[in-house]
Amino acid sequence: MRKFTSTVALILVLCFVMSAVSIPLVNAAEDSWTSKASMHTARSFFEVAVANGKIYAFGGGGTNTTEEYDPETNMWTTKASMPTPRSGFVVAAVQNKIYVIGGEIADSGFTGLNEVYDPETDTWETKTPMPTKRDTAVANVVDGRIYVIGGILESEAPGDPPVSDVNEAYDPSTDTWTTEASIPNAVYACVSAVVNNKLYVIGGETYSGGELNQIYDPATDTWSSGTNMPIKVHGMAAAATTGTAAPKRIYVIGGMRSLTLNALSINQIYDPETDTWSTGAEMPEPRLGLGAAVANDVLYAIGGSPGYGETQYEPPTATNWQYTPAGYIPEFPSGAPLLCTVVALVVVLAVYRRKLRKAHSAEGLI
Repeated sequence: MRKFTSTVALILVLCFVMSAVSIPLVNAAEDSWTSKASMHTARSFFEVAVANGKIYAFGGGGTNTTEEYDPETNMWTTKASMPTPRSGFVVAAVQNKIYVIGGEIADSGFTGLNEVYDPETDTWETKTPMPTKRDTAVANVVDGRIYVIGGILESEAPGDPPVSDVNEAYDPSTDTWTTEASIPNAVYACVSAVVNNKLYVIGGETYSGGELNQIYDPATDTWSSGTNMPIKVHGMAAAATTGTAAPKRIYVIGGMRSLTLNALSINQIYDPETDTWSTGAEMPEPRLGLGAAVANDVLYAIGGSPGYGETQYEPPTATNWQYTPAGYIPEFPSGAPLLCTVVALVVVLAVYRRKLRKAHSAEGLI
């Protein structure tokens, strides 16, 4: 009986140890793309954000459409629309609420509007607007604060509107804005991502697109430079993995070269630790104006347009491509401890029944 008890205990210990570490349950196809369910609404030049492990797509083409994607069920659901249709806005998620800030309202001009979406209640609320009205900036979150950087400023002067170097931080807990250190090189239509509490602003130096890699440290309110992006593009998307199931990397996906009209399918990968760039498997379809998001350390490239055909701009798509990064190791399911407990109990019952049958047989009962 003591041997039997020790065996059951060993089973339970092994189950719980397995559930505490990352174990590849399947042979994940690293550095590869898989087609997933498409959005209901085809769109380009829109924004995406992640809350509660789900991906939310907002706007596109001046619309106010909101959709939710659940990676676990591979399903899209239409949600409450943005109160104010606009383009060129930024989004950022803090404590599972998503803030939609700035942009341009048709027939009204640039805005600092700040509307927050609560996925739990599927409702919107208006907060304190951004002090500097901007279009096509970038936004990201560090330590619960949203940093909105760069963009273009509204101007009545002829010619191209001025590019902004403004860096404004929003604190959702106090609903207030502060001005932080300006970005060294004014940018717009760039991409950004956060790794180890540092904010990386990549590309978008000029109207023709840029390759700069500007790094902001909110803890010291200072800027530094990283290795430039190898291929100069604009209209791309970016997202970062966390290091939980995949190595910490920033992925810059798609876009187009400044002197061409067609989208690219390139996958440029930046390693913040070594300050080096590499390339990954290309998207199955070239895209610009797409959205990129990381959920559970898997990247999703959503929507976008193929760019310009021979005579006109190609219509946007609703496609959704899932990218599994190199070095990806899926975590053991969260329900593993319960499952292992059930397995152990089944083993206990099976062994007990076997012993009982032997005892009855010895007594001549069966």
